[in-house]
Amino acid sequence: MTPLRFTLRQLEYLVAVAEAGSIALAAHRINVSPPSISTAIAQMEATLGLPLFVRKHAHGLSLTQGGAQCVAQAKQVLAAAAGMTDLANTITGTVRGPLHVGCLLTFTQVILPRLRRGFVDRYPDVIFRQFEGDQSAIFTGLRNASLDLALTYDLDLPADLAFTPLLRLPPYALFDAGHPLARHRQVTPDDLVGYPMVLLDLPFSVDYFQSLFAHTATRPVIAERTRDIAVMHALVANGFGYSIANIRPSPSHAADGQALCAVPLAGDVRPMQLGVLLPQGAASSLTVRAFVDHCVQHLTVP
Repeated sequence: MTPLRFTLRQLEYLVAVAEAGSIALAAHRINVSPPSISTAIAQMEATLGLPLFVRKHAHGLSLTQGGAQCVAQAKQVLAAAAGMTDLANTITGTVRGPLHVGCLLTFTQVILPRLRRGFVDRYPDVIFRQFEGDQSAIFTGLRNASLDLALTYDLDLPADLAFTPLLRLPPYALFDAGHPLARHRQVTPDDLVGYPMVLLDLPFSVDYFQSLFAHTATRPVIAERTRDIAVMHALVANGFGYSIANIRPSPSHAADGQALCAVPLAGDVRPMQLGVLLPQGAASSLTVRAFVDHCVQHLTVP
């Protein structure tokens, strides 16, 4: 009987589609064309002689029972292959191979591209792939090994993930240029509660923002909610309310050109710690350690 043969790339595509729920989203996440992934999945199904996914019109893909078992096996094979790469890197002292880095989407645009540029210039044999997500998605990615590490805040961190703090970031209140508080040197949560708020409504982040008002007499007046940091900036800059962030907009305007003013938030407010989050055992990888060291040396915010 001829043994079944699959490439590691085919297995990677299989896992990516299983986690994304669609070929298009998987292709976007791993920066591969959708036809390449479709062909790989079709070849695997033909070789195995069983369907791996159920195609649902307009609803993406879902794993068959056999597909779920194959994905679990594929993850084991990919983990073993990564282990061999890590071993070879350690023996030779070479930083190379795939590196999957997650980043909290609220600050990806101002943190990760610059860090990535410096890292891949120094280590050109690293295949760097980045993924943006909220805190919940980052936890999931680290636990299911689709991420090697992530840059994020210290928001409700679970005990099974290891966090290395790198930067302390106090909160700022964001206003449009005409807001009555925009020219203050600092404001407190009590100063804000009478004004409408634009809330960045992301898992775990929303709890942090609301905790800043724990000691105020009344709750903040939430006028708008959004999951997009650029939309939040634009709503604030156009006078729909203030918001709170831990990284100052740079330059000081929204995407549509309207001005934003950042004022330090004073009082009994907890700063965020920005750092690197790792799953158990990830620090044994030479490539992961190299990126963590790179972050320690070069991570800055505007």
